[in-house]
Amino acid sequence: MAGSTPAMTIGAPGVARSEDRILEDLQSGVAVLELRGVRKVFRQGGVALAVLNGVDLALLPGEIVALVGPSGAGKSTLLHVAGLLERPDNGAVLIEGRDCGGLPDEQRTTLRRRALGFVYQFHHLLPEFSALENVMLPQMIAAVPRGAAQRKAEMLLGRVGLGKRLDHRPARLSGGEQQRVAIVRALANDPKILLADEPTGNLDHATASWRSRTAGSGRRRKDQRSARRIGRTVTGGR
Repeated sequence: MAGSTPAMTIGAPGVARSEDRILEDLQSGVAVLELRGVRKVFRQGGVALAVLNGVDLALLPGEIVALVGPSGAGKSTLLHVAGLLERPDNGAVLIEGRDCGGLPDEQRTTLRRRALGFVYQFHHLLPEFSALENVMLPQMIAAVPRGAAQRKAEMLLGRVGLGKRLDHRPARLSGGEQQRVAIVRALANDPKILLADEPTGNLDHATASWRSRTAGSGRRRKDQRSARRIGRTVTGGR
């Protein structure tokens, strides 16, 4: 019966540090992102599908974690719940020890702006703005002065080889270039946690490697090819 068994099971087969050290860090409140008993059910007609069923997971500062599993296992849903884009039906989403899963929409938006960066499978750039402006906008929304936002955007775009494409709108960029803009846009406000949903599919190997080295303190990846460079791998499956 749909929803009667867990749709996603979390494990950690490749842990970069000892289990005792992880437990010690968690007990001391070090986890920057933690999911406790998270459950998410989708309903269509009379059918209920438990995509996430009691997920427990903790992400420590500076840790790079790959989330891998078959299509339909709930990886994107887990990222959306962890990134406060969707609400869990049950359970807690803690960011720096604070339960944020049930916050009002305005507070969730403010927290995403301050603490979270998200790279989607599709770039979602604003088509009427240039690459430079797309990276400046989240900074200016966060009250960064225009001049400082522009300098940082120019620096980040230059580091991914787009220094000569600053004034190009998304329609004039290739798919890989669009995704590079989306990646540096997610980094522009120095998020404490960066959630990335298959972000490197359109990128060449050199740029994908740069992205893996450069992204912020806490990261979640579901790109299987990149998992070899990740400190810990979390697996999910039907």
